[in-house]
Amino acid sequence: MYAIVDIETTGHSSKITEISIFVYDGEKVIDEFTTLVNPECNIPPFITNLTGITNSMVGNAPKFYEIAKKVAEITQDTIFVAHNVNFDYNIIQKEFKDLGFEFKRKKLCTIRLSRKLIPNLRSYSLGALCITQNIVIKDRHRAQGDAEATVVLFEKLLQLDTQNVFNSFLNPRSKQSTLPPLLPKKTVDELSENSGVYYFKNEKNETIYVGKAKNIKQRVLSHFYDKTKKEITMCLETSNVSYVETGSELLALLLESSEIKKIFPKYNRAQRRAQESIGLFTYEDRDGILHLAYNRLKLITSPLMKFSNITECRIFMENLCEEFELCPKYCHLQTNVSTCFHYQIKKCKGICKDEEPVESYNLRVQKSIDSLKFKTENFIIKETGRTTNEYAYVLVINGIYKGFGYASKKKKITSVADYFDLLCAQKENNDVRRILNAYVGRNSTSIVPLDYVNTPFELNFF
Repeated sequence: MYAIVDIETTGHSSKITEISIFVYDGEKVIDEFTTLVNPECNIPPFITNLTGITNSMVGNAPKFYEIAKKVAEITQDTIFVAHNVNFDYNIIQKEFKDLGFEFKRKKLCTIRLSRKLIPNLRSYSLGALCITQNIVIKDRHRAQGDAEATVVLFEKLLQLDTQNVFNSFLNPRSKQSTLPPLLPKKTVDELSENSGVYYFKNEKNETIYVGKAKNIKQRVLSHFYDKTKKEITMCLETSNVSYVETGSELLALLLESSEIKKIFPKYNRAQRRAQESIGLFTYEDRDGILHLAYNRLKLITSPLMKFSNITECRIFMENLCEEFELCPKYCHLQTNVSTCFHYQIKKCKGICKDEEPVESYNLRVQKSIDSLKFKTENFIIKETGRTTNEYAYVLVINGIYKGFGYASKKKKITSVADYFDLLCAQKENNDVRRILNAYVGRNSTSIVPLDYVNTPFELNFF
């Protein structure tokens, strides 16, 4: 028995405005339930333009809790079917969860079934499939009209299934019901289980998300089980996943950071920062006190760190201030004050009240500055390679990250030029600096100093 479902929602808030359920026994429809639903929030104008459902239409409609029992009863002991099933299923499941109840049904997706049984179509949207399969949709973008069309499509798919595709999709081990509707199962099956970077791509082959993982396949699958709105939306757009093995998790972190800043994927908002425009610097005032301050990059000759905006810079400085017990007044985080607020809550030792020796305070400022630098200026970080015959390395010259590469274990490297020959050159940025600082602090045994960086010839490579 199948419950073929379609819902209309408010869009971003994902509250149901209409639901239609047809119970199909494999030969005919034996029951139906269709109703408007009061979403208990406003319907955005663009959704009304798409569906025709207005706020006044749902004003006197039942709220979901009033129809929840009917939805549970009519779908009980059925297989939940929908076009892009995870969208409808997850929203209905969340409605039940908000009421304190569990909603769990086996699932089938008519998009994934269509891709398997009607291959090589340009589009598998419901509208496109109805055109290619000569199915009439009576009321497009309304729950009942779309559900009726899905019933007819489902009948055709059942007739086309001569190779037990339906049963294979229902097998829990197949993962078919959890995969994004546009993503072939073969693509997931062929993913690497090693460390690396993966790329989610849409139907236009545009990269919409870049991630890194110790186990690429395992991490990719975890996106499909994530029920957050961002993950669901992203997965619905995903039609392909590619990857690059890095051998080392550190190299995966570095490559991910570089790729995000190069590609600017729409779902990598956290690391998709604008060009750096603010710099952190230090100076000594007439009283001999070391200050940490920030300004526009073009006004600073030798910035200690670079930031894309003032907020990012201030947050970083606040953390530095906290870690090294620095005075916010002399870090220019609290201005036009004689005494900083941190002194009142005993987080400042009193440099702003002349209660701490300048030498003692300056020592902590210098330690904070030193924490931003590498202890060794020229070195490689030696890491696991992609194969047993190679090792990976990260190259840092004059305290600046140059990139990473892979070298054969059999080849002896005698100069920095050898490392540059094998290098995948990369740009340094704040994310990279944080990644490397954290790693170097935890893995000092992986650091190999480059004592032979000492000739003008070699320095030309930098």
